[in-house]
Amino acid sequence: MLQSPSSSIESKASWVVAGAALCVLMMSFGAAWITAVALKDIAAEVEGARSIPALASSLAWLGSGIGGIMMGRIADRIGTRWTVAFGSLMIAIGLAISTLGPPWPLWIGHGLFIGFIGLAGINAPLYIYVSRWFDKRRGSALALISSGTYLAGAFWPPVFEYAIATFGWRETMLWYALLECVLVIPIALLFFGTAPEVIHPTLKPLPGALPARVLGLPPNVVFVTICAASIMCCIPMSMPQGHLVAFCSDLGISRSTGAVMLSVLLGTAFVSRQIWGAISDRIGGLATVLIGSLWQCGAMIAFLLTQSETGLFTVSAAFGLGFSGIIPAYVLALRELFPPSQASWRIPTVLLFTALGMASGGWMAGLLYDHFGYYAPAFAVGIGANLLNLVIIGSLVARQRWHRANAVTV
Repeated sequence: MLQSPSSSIESKASWVVAGAALCVLMMSFGAAWITAVALKDIAAEVEGARSIPALASSLAWLGSGIGGIMMGRIADRIGTRWTVAFGSLMIAIGLAISTLGPPWPLWIGHGLFIGFIGLAGINAPLYIYVSRWFDKRRGSALALISSGTYLAGAFWPPVFEYAIATFGWRETMLWYALLECVLVIPIALLFFGTAPEVIHPTLKPLPGALPARVLGLPPNVVFVTICAASIMCCIPMSMPQGHLVAFCSDLGISRSTGAVMLSVLLGTAFVSRQIWGAISDRIGGLATVLIGSLWQCGAMIAFLLTQSETGLFTVSAAFGLGFSGIIPAYVLALRELFPPSQASWRIPTVLLFTALGMASGGWMAGLLYDHFGYYAPAFAVGIGANLLNLVIIGSLVARQRWHRANAVTV
């Protein structure tokens, strides 16, 4: 049955599903923050090498991106509820395996189980699934569910800091593994049924017909450009998130204060992401990426110039305000530029490249710290990557405006 142009697939049920997805993502991404808070504790068991726990976090990001392409297609076949339930179980197993390390059990637990099988079965499938419940306020919905990462970062670090100080990082991982299964699996089975958006198969072009163009270019040229941009913006995005607690400790600021500072950064990101979602519904995905990336770059520069506790709290909040709208804006841009039938592979592929950027940035910061003994070189590399992102996205936004202006003129 065809929908009339004035009708909408959105309903109260759409927002209930989005809220359930937010809760699932908050719990699932909470697992990775244990390693960020316990970075120095874990490093102390391997002669102080921070690159080892940093690599574990990076492998979780990278694994979630690589596995997301496969899990996005599997979710289309068997249903999102089953990939999410399976993914939460794998995260729990990954946390249990990680307690046997470091280094190798920590890397395998995070990279293979938490990332490649666990988060991959949850993150990309939920982006695709929730986008199919909305048509008018899709940007706001994507901003809401993608805030699960930052809501996890705002809520869990102080809890983890207390638990690690009281019981140890291994015990904290084991208790969280149990909590993950108890909460996420029932939510997945109860709320993630069939989405209302009907996906029509893509028609094959007639012989001799030119393929549809995007922004006046071949579709895959635009897509590859977006993928490259997503790596560049996520390299600096991951650095403060993964190393802020350790960075504060190096400056003589207590770990508990550093954990609160991380919560401020990610709590600000959660709140501002809802604002970015409303903005992206008005100005579009690419323009939102450009503004958020420019803001993020300014905050990264401020991290290089600030060392006081008050100043770092301020910069952390500013960083959260800036970067928070970028990832869902990429997903929105894909839904604006490409057919719905291509969402199941284009969205996970871009999320793979964002995960590659997050993984590279977090690991690179640990590696550069081990070499130089301080974080300034790592942050400088992050700023350089951010500037490349601004050049790429700026060119796409300029082309989009030029293309729209010409379309109106014609």
